[in-house]
Amino acid sequence: MATMTSLIGLINKIQRACTVLGDYGGEGLSLWEALPSVAVVGGQSSGKSSVLESVVGRDFLPRGSGDSYSLSYHLLLSFATLRDLSSNVVHEAVLLIYIYIYYKKWRLAEYWLLTVKSKTIKQKWSLFFSIVTRRPLVLQLHKTDNGTQEYAEFLHLPRKRFTDFAAVRKEIADETDRITGKTKQISNIPIHLSIYSPNVVNLTLIDLPGLTKVAVEGQQESIVQDIENMVRSYVEKPNCIILAISPANQDIATSDAIKIAREVDPSGERTFGVVTKLDLMDKGTNAVDVLEGRQYRLQHPWVGIVNRSQADINRNVDMIAARRKEREYFETSPEYGHLAHKMGSEYLAKLLSQHLEQVIRQKIPSIIALINKTIDELNAELDRIGRPIAVDSGAQLYTILEMCRAFDKVFKEHLEGGRPGGDRIYGVFDHQLPAALKKLPFDRHLSLKNVQRVVTEADGYQPHLIAPEQGYRRLIEGSIGYFKGPAEASVDAVHFVLKELVRKSIAETEELKRFPTLSNDIATAANEALEKFREESRKTVTRLVDMESSYLTVEFFRKIHFEPEKNPNGPPNPNRNGPPNMDSFTDNHLRKIGTNVSSYINMVCDTLKNTIPKAVVHCQVREAKRSLLNHFYVQVGRKEKEKLGAMLDEDPALMERRNQIAKRLELYKQARDDIDSVAWK
Repeated sequence: MATMTSLIGLINKIQRACTVLGDYGGEGLSLWEALPSVAVVGGQSSGKSSVLESVVGRDFLPRGSGDSYSLSYHLLLSFATLRDLSSNVVHEAVLLIYIYIYYKKWRLAEYWLLTVKSKTIKQKWSLFFSIVTRRPLVLQLHKTDNGTQEYAEFLHLPRKRFTDFAAVRKEIADETDRITGKTKQISNIPIHLSIYSPNVVNLTLIDLPGLTKVAVEGQQESIVQDIENMVRSYVEKPNCIILAISPANQDIATSDAIKIAREVDPSGERTFGVVTKLDLMDKGTNAVDVLEGRQYRLQHPWVGIVNRSQADINRNVDMIAARRKEREYFETSPEYGHLAHKMGSEYLAKLLSQHLEQVIRQKIPSIIALINKTIDELNAELDRIGRPIAVDSGAQLYTILEMCRAFDKVFKEHLEGGRPGGDRIYGVFDHQLPAALKKLPFDRHLSLKNVQRVVTEADGYQPHLIAPEQGYRRLIEGSIGYFKGPAEASVDAVHFVLKELVRKSIAETEELKRFPTLSNDIATAANEALEKFREESRKTVTRLVDMESSYLTVEFFRKIHFEPEKNPNGPPNPNRNGPPNMDSFTDNHLRKIGTNVSSYINMVCDTLKNTIPKAVVHCQVREAKRSLLNHFYVQVGRKEKEKLGAMLDEDPALMERRNQIAKRLELYKQARDDIDSVAWK
């Protein structure tokens, strides 16, 4: 196994790790997207496969139709073996091939194919023009020492070495079918293939599905746009180097690869142009203007490639021999001889390898910055959703208590003003309670008619002698009794506020989100405690009201008794020294009693307006802050290990999320260590 001593080898290693974790690139921001890569882009039958095989020096890729001439050769050969072809069918086949070869109009040939009646011809045509590359192929080349054996490895078969490259071709086809099925659809999940050979340079290439104009039989109509979208998702990334493959026997202005490269890289800084099939151009024409950058200028030099002929492929001509034949073609060509030193697949591989390593060196600081930032984010995310829990009962109990403390902290922040909600309790005392006290029916209770009735009933058979003391007491006790309603309503209002704060605190405690069972247990325990606090608070405020009835403030009434004597100049009262009579119950006298009772009740109301909030806060709010989960702590301390584990039962989706984050974190840490150890050697 070759050692990872180059920057390209480092990127290869990180890319493989990304793929294992499902980071395929092409979709959203990821570590893959930050890694420089070379994407091979071209139309179907542009010679992409031949270029890759020339770079590798091995025949290992599933093949399509090749060029138009090889297509005609295969079609005619296929038709010649079929004895049931009528003269009309042969005529249709020859016309179809003629349109494609001499007019080079695939769309026209496909349109004409719709009128063909022969199913045999349609099946053959669809076979030759079916999409060969239906999943991205990440091809990682590793240069080994001279004399070592060549072999290949797939990421999905990590312990298996392939020395037979025909088996590599079959495995690519089988692995493609494993994801896409025996259909002609595509998938963005890449296949990772590493080739170790002394005949390659350190390089990584991503072979993408060939751009197409029409969908063939068995494909969805959206296949054309689907392929283009996949290609764009790679080449749009600023760290992607575009290897645009264009056949020489096609106008460069209509090249699918150049068209998409021009859109995503208008300056040409990331694009390398490759012209294939130079030996198949019409007689008297050449591609010198393209290769010298006069027809379409790029920041990097154009490279010409001569693919193996179909006859060479059929005869299994060795790729090393094909490379030698390619060199001889350029060296002896009158059109391209002056460019021979920078033409051919070997020059292309070295050019790409050098540029890729240069780009990697330039991008390493930004890659390291992204890795460090992502590590911080992943650690923060793990802290937020919680680290894994130990299985022993002590650790489980500690975790439960930590979750309770976290909840209690959030709950207290709500009460004390760090979070919203506690102000609603003050609203009960400042608005709700005073409003309820104002609505009490004192006017009806202290009306002249009711005062007369209460005083008379209180006197019984013996009318009062000086002042109706029993009548006063009954009027006051009856009035004070009305205060119980607002007092208990305040208790209930604060109780509902506290329950709502418990609910919000449970939801806002990040540590509890991973434990739904524990969250429910804490919420239940907290609400049970609040119920106890409410009962105690209700008893307390009821006692406050009862205490006001149990002992009246004597000084208040003595003060009222001496009030008339403060005005000696006032009119004499003719009945002052006379015997009592029914005039004592005149309206003025009853009104005076009602007024005195009302004044006393107002004094009591002012007192309760201050003492009821104190009692509620003391019995409910203070206790909620101090001992909301005290009983729960006692219960938890008595539980056995199995029951503790059940309380810490996590959401399966959250557990899966934590595992994914942990794996990504390990990937980024390993990538950082690898870069630190390799990048600046």
